[in-house]
Amino acid sequence: MRQRASNHGTLVVVGLLSLAATTGLGCSGLQLRLHNASVEQPSNVAMYFSVHDAEGEPLGGLTAEEFNIYEDGQLISQYESQQTILNPEVSTVRYTLLLLDMSGSVVESGQVPLIQEASSAFIDNVGEQEEIAVYAFDGRAELIPISEFDDRQQATAGRVARLGSTQTEDPSTNLYGAVIEAVRILTETRAASEVPLHFGTLVVFTDGTDRAHRATLNQAMRAVAGADISVYTIGLGGEVDREVLADIGRDGYFHAEGGEAVVSVFQEVAEQIQRLSQAFYLLSYCSPSRAGSHSLEIELVRGEDRGALSYRFDATGFEPGCDPERPPQEFVVPGLEDEQRRNRRR
Repeated sequence: MRQRASNHGTLVVVGLLSLAATTGLGCSGLQLRLHNASVEQPSNVAMYFSVHDAEGEPLGGLTAEEFNIYEDGQLISQYESQQTILNPEVSTVRYTLLLLDMSGSVVESGQVPLIQEASSAFIDNVGEQEEIAVYAFDGRAELIPISEFDDRQQATAGRVARLGSTQTEDPSTNLYGAVIEAVRILTETRAASEVPLHFGTLVVFTDGTDRAHRATLNQAMRAVAGADISVYTIGLGGEVDREVLADIGRDGYFHAEGGEAVVSVFQEVAEQIQRLSQAFYLLSYCSPSRAGSHSLEIELVRGEDRGALSYRFDATGFEPGCDPERPPQEFVVPGLEDEQRRNRRR
């Protein structure tokens, strides 16, 4: 059963350009949130943004023709802009770390086969869109690596299928310490990525509370708050502290009353991650501007609902020869880091 879910944007800043950006969240109806942008010669402009409906649900499946592009308040003809939606994979990589509780309570209660089945279903659902790593934890200070980010999906699924052979050396539960270590791994993996846009998601499963006391809840919460990642938590049974898991899982907490519900809950989390990823668009177009600073607005109108985002860019040095199908090489939106931090604190 799903307990709580909310959406958080993730910002990645690469390089330095003298640009300014704002998001058009004040528009009624549809919600367009700018996550990053690229402005490159000869006259390429690309916007990476997400779209949600009035209820905050991800809105996928939109086409380039459904967006109106304005520069300085004037609509640009789609024939002139050659606007197109690029496959985000050309410039984006998404990392998902699945963190599994393998403490004594899970192993001794016979839940491991269900955890294996649930994890395999999760990997099958998100593996084609995400780079996946799987780690387990018990009472030890260090995590137990099951599968790394550079493993293929098939290898990851195979290793999860052998999860039952993982030895529980410390039957205690180092939940908070495991969350801190998983955040560190995700952060370092993203920092080492050569792909311009990179995003991280942490999914934590547990059937209990922290018993090891190697780290505190405040330390775990600070690690989560300081990382630009999405975090989901899954709790099993009545031994979990739902309030704590809801706080850690700031993007969604899901609960399974009994072991048989674990598989469906894992699938629900996977579907949530998929829906969110489908709401992201990389819209590229050729600007007709050839010099100066300009205001850009991307507008989406669907029936009576409208949403827009705005941005300013410098067209100095722009010239003909733009290919909107060319993948962006750099992204930067100065100033949005502060906005995101404010959103994280809400």
